[in-house]
Amino acid sequence: MAVHSGGCHCGNIRLSFSTALDPAGLEIRACQCSFCTRHGSRAAADPNGRLSISVEDKARLQVYRFGLRTADYLVCRECGVYVAAIAGDGDDATAVVIVNALDDHELFSRQPVAVRFDAETREQRVARRRRAWMPVEIRGT
Repeated sequence: MAVHSGGCHCGNIRLSFSTALDPAGLEIRACQCSFCTRHGSRAAADPNGRLSISVEDKARLQVYRFGLRTADYLVCRECGVYVAAIAGDGDDATAVVIVNALDDHELFSRQPVAVRFDAETREQRVARRRRAWMPVEIRGT
């Protein structure tokens, strides 16, 4: 598996995205919700991969929830970078990584697919994330 590292601008939040998939062929999603469009978000996940997140100072981590409140959107309070979204808790937690927060983001060159999830029910959204997102581990929160 290849490991793609990254994080926020100030270094408070660090990411490690492990995947066996070629980053150039990995599907990149451009969610069309108002939060994601305002951040220019390009999200990726590999259900067979893994995302590790480490937070140096949890007081500088902003966890934001909106809409159906089914995911935590992680934003650094210090530098403002959106790095990942997490759904669920503990061993059942899954995530997407924000490609723009990866150091080698240019390798993820596939044209983003515009996606809209507004019509999903809460149950549909949770099920989609369990199926399509990847396992995540968070340290330091």
